[in-house]
Amino acid sequence: MKLTLMEEVLLLGLKDREGYTSFWNDCISSGLRGCMLVELALRGRIELEKTGMRRRGLLSRKVICKNATPTGDVLLDEALKHIKETSPPDNVQSWIELLSGETWNPLNLRYQIRNVRERIAKNLAEKGVLTTEKQNFVLFDMTTHPLTDTTAKQRLVKRVQESVLSRWVNESNRMDRRTLALIVLAHASDVLENAFASLQDEEYDLAMKRVRELLDADPDVEAQKPGASDIIWAVASAFLK
Repeated sequence: MKLTLMEEVLLLGLKDREGYTSFWNDCISSGLRGCMLVELALRGRIELEKTGMRRRGLLSRKVICKNATPTGDVLLDEALKHIKETSPPDNVQSWIELLSGETWNPLNLRYQIRNVRERIAKNLAEKGVLTTEKQNFVLFDMTTHPLTDTTAKQRLVKRVQESVLSRWVNESNRMDRRTLALIVLAHASDVLENAFASLQDEEYDLAMKRVRELLDADPDVEAQKPGASDIIWAVASAFLK
């Protein structure tokens, strides 16, 4: 069973039994929009415009629709449609804000993708990873999505842990692209530490040290390495700047 980056990041953020993300997490909304851009790039649907003779920073390059063929994922196709139809094109930073609805221009609200967490949770419920319940919180009722398939989350947590421990390769461009993107986006969404909660103190310190090495790297330099994905590093730059 394959999960999208959005599904993986949300799964890391959800409390297993309660079925909702922390009320104090105000980062996951924009983080999930970053996931959409990277997922579209990994599927060959979008790319950054070419640099030409003069090297430009990642956030000064526009996002271009490379292939408008629908992906079959409703959220991704909604984002792809916006990117394809927008002229002139915008950069990664702007797209994260537009898809999140963070704009002072009322005309730009049409780009906002709404109810993202709920829609991703429903996708995970359809895949049998989560279930759907109603919980009463005194003043209001809320739909929650407790975990049903614990092995799916265990595999995800294990992959994140191993990528910075037993399978650490010390070079970002040698890492699996999807795993690198997951670490960057889970950090941007403030859910990465959830994946390290089960580690012993020494392993935890080492894992966080290596994550910090990745996040402290210069995105513009990393993106120029052989085999690197410039969209992953552009999204990293948008969140880390």
